[in-house]
Amino acid sequence: MHRHQVDGLDPKQSYWIPVVVSPERDWLGAPGCRKGARYIVNCGTLCASRDEFETFDSRLACLSWIMSHRVELNRTMPGATIRAARLDRWLLGLE
Repeated sequence: MHRHQVDGLDPKQSYWIPVVVSPERDWLGAPGCRKGARYIVNCGTLCASRDEFETFDSRLACLSWIMSHRVELNRTMPGATIRAARLDRWLLGLE
């Protein structure tokens, strides 16, 4: 899913996404970024993304996905904590 497709989601349902915040300037997970830059994890590439993401219907499903891919996520986004966040709150900058 792309960020511009968010309007097509059911507004009555909460969606969860894996997210990451860059731990340092010019972080290996997103070269050229500033410290504290916010990214959604692209579930296909297992890399930080601003536009492409996969949604999960529950926090548990999102956390399960994160745990099952933690080795690869630690390799592609070293030094960062990947966590589950509600899509609406993340896009509004509330989380």
